[in-house]
Amino acid sequence: MPTKTIAVTPERCSGCRLCELACAMEHYKVVNPKKSAVRVMVVYPHPVLRMPIICSQCGQPKCADACPVNALTRDENGIVHLDREECVSCNHCVDACPFGAMYVHDDLPTPFKCDLCGGEPKCVEVCPKQAIKFIPEHLLGQEHRVSNVLGYAHMKEIEFLEKGEEKKLRYASIGKDGDHV
Repeated sequence: MPTKTIAVTPERCSGCRLCELACAMEHYKVVNPKKSAVRVMVVYPHPVLRMPIICSQCGQPKCADACPVNALTRDENGIVHLDREECVSCNHCVDACPFGAMYVHDDLPTPFKCDLCGGEPKCVEVCPKQAIKFIPEHLLGQEHRVSNVLGYAHMKEIEFLEKGEEKKLRYASIGKDGDHV
């Protein structure tokens, strides 16, 4: 069976934060997005960017490398788990994560990270815009590849003169309103 992973498409994220609530409810039975292993980061002012930050279950996890007591290990399904009994709460794993996808909370004795909800990620189930998907690893990047191909398929070309020299300007239609790049 192929390994599956979380894929995030930030352009689809509406910022609703349902993913955060679903995660907190699943793991801690609370409506508290700060106890979620997914966080939607929003950057302002222009353009507004919304990006769900979730553990990538890295092939060579820096969090596990940084752990002095080997509390982070990978299971047979490729999921990196934190053994709370072994953890000494040094938070080296939190600092080591290159994506900022491990979190701490004052109410919890150890850091926490995504465990893919045992293979059925709740964040994926509740995402109304499909900004978070659980897909086979070999499909990672597929949405971006298709988008690039479609961009070229809709490419337009304009010829014009500038200071007596013929030039061509190429642009692609994007968006629903016909915005151009």
